[in-house]
Amino acid sequence: MMQRITLRLPEQQISLLEQMVEAGEFPNVSEAVRAAVRELIEKRSNRVLKDIDQVSFKV
Repeated sequence: MMQRITLRLPEQQISLLEQMVEAGEFPNVSEAVRAAVRELIEKRSNRVLKDIDQVSFKV
């Protein structure tokens, strides 16, 4: 199940997202943002999970 969030971005970033949609990179701005979030999670989630494991181990 997907949940909705509200996100405020600078006009320049929104404009670039819209240009990516117009260029056919994404079907819509929402999908472009979802792709960016997925990429961020892939890049950083291991570090966060590792930090959580270290904190759990110390307790």
